[in-house]
Amino acid sequence: MLRSLQIRNLAIIDALELEFADGFSVLTGETGAGKSILIDALGLLIGGRAEATLVRAGAERAEISAEFELTDSPAARAWLESRELADGDTCLIRRTLGADGRTRAFVNGSPLNAGDLRGLGERLVEIFGQGESAQLLRMEAQRDALDEFGVPAAQRQAVAAAAATVAEVDAEIARLSAAQSRDPAQLEYLRFQLQELDALALSEGELETLDAEQRRLANAGRLIEEGAAVQSALYGGDASAYDQLGSVLGLLRGLLPLHEDFAEVENLVATAQAQLRDAADAVRRELDHLELDPERLQTVERRLGVIHDLARKHRVRAADLAARHAELRSELGGLENAGEQLAALTARRANALAAYRKAAGALTRAREQHSGQLAEAVTARVRELGMPNARFVVAVEPAGRDTPNAHGDDLVRFDFSANPGQPPRSLAKVASGGELSRVSLALQVSLHGAGISAGDAAATMIFDEVDAGIGGAVAEIVGQQLRALGARRQVLCVTHLAQVAAQGRQHFSIAKEVVAGETYTRVTPLNADRRVIELARMLGGQHLSAATQALAKDLLKRARAG
Repeated sequence: MLRSLQIRNLAIIDALELEFADGFSVLTGETGAGKSILIDALGLLIGGRAEATLVRAGAERAEISAEFELTDSPAARAWLESRELADGDTCLIRRTLGADGRTRAFVNGSPLNAGDLRGLGERLVEIFGQGESAQLLRMEAQRDALDEFGVPAAQRQAVAAAAATVAEVDAEIARLSAAQSRDPAQLEYLRFQLQELDALALSEGELETLDAEQRRLANAGRLIEEGAAVQSALYGGDASAYDQLGSVLGLLRGLLPLHEDFAEVENLVATAQAQLRDAADAVRRELDHLELDPERLQTVERRLGVIHDLARKHRVRAADLAARHAELRSELGGLENAGEQLAALTARRANALAAYRKAAGALTRAREQHSGQLAEAVTARVRELGMPNARFVVAVEPAGRDTPNAHGDDLVRFDFSANPGQPPRSLAKVASGGELSRVSLALQVSLHGAGISAGDAAATMIFDEVDAGIGGAVAEIVGQQLRALGARRQVLCVTHLAQVAAQGRQHFSIAKEVVAGETYTRVTPLNADRRVIELARMLGGQHLSAATQALAKDLLKRARAG
């Protein structure tokens, strides 16, 4: 979970350092004070899109950094360990944004690209705003929410794998079908190319052997002449190295009676003389096998010429000619046996399709089983949020697709009715903005409140004014639900409602101030007394009265009692 956040030169924030506690924290302030900037900063930190306009005027760059505790984030810890970025139970993320729009990100001191940063960020933080509520209108988001609620990941993965297998077989069938329709002249040319390579009969390792032999035959004269000079210099020639070492050896043996320590030197020289003799013998043996053979040289060069000509014809390196030969043989064999292969592939597709239908059917049954449970949980929570007659229904219907799909054969649709006597209809058609915010909040509490997907879910959840359109007693219930959610996750909420803010364990006030013509955002952790004042402001405006302060105290008292 998020432990600390530092921001430098971002929009109207010049310098900011915050520390966060467990549970439910709230951020409040006047419109335009900078609450959204904090959310933007966290979004940037976890891989969100960066724009140069966010850099504070006059600054060269903005910088955001944060420390996360990984005790409750096994998915993030595993992600870091898989990339050798882990550093104990904490994760330090730092991102800079230059005035020129360039960004850099670092995780535990190591650089990271934006794509990988998003991969890590989604395992650390989930941000829910009014935009996310709007996303709930998408049927894909509704399907994913139902799956997250209780459908085992293994079932979803099995369907995706089975659909991929069918797609692979379909692609191979399409390839062979296209091959069967090729121009007969192309097929005949393929046979001709293969016959040329068959006639070449290039054996394994032959090219390397021919290259070595060509070099030896082409340089035979030099090898014989200079090799003989080497042998003569080593042994047998005038003033050869062998004879010179023999003279040295004679001198040493004359010195031995005078100084016995020369014995070791004598042995070394004698050994060197023997090695010279061995080296000369080795040269002689090589020379015995060398001879000028222009006919063999011509044969070898002719063979190499044929190999390289064919390689150029096939547009490959000579060393890759054997691989090209095998490729052509496989291609021709596949074309000539396309009918048999298509029959085999058709049978394979039938089996793959049957496996997909079985997996997709199991997924459908799992979705149908959990749809009622999710509908019941969301309905109960929506009714607590001031809509006592609301009904939330999760419909699972056949998609009617012609081809297997990685997500199965179902369409998942959320239906909703807020009023008695009105049948539930598609959420996208009937929910107002305020109703949608409540449904979104109820859904998130339902998904996370029971600890579902706890191993994969982010430990920190941020709600950005999801209580829009809510007020009165309902707002207090919203706060209670967020506080209850805070018992299992770290929850941060930007709110304009005093009833919600009173439920927070930690309260930050966000305000603007102008100093020497410059605007700054200030964020202040509130103690008990200042919290009463902030809640009174939210209830009654800037002119605080004893009544609004008494109401603020009462809200805090009820929150503590709950």
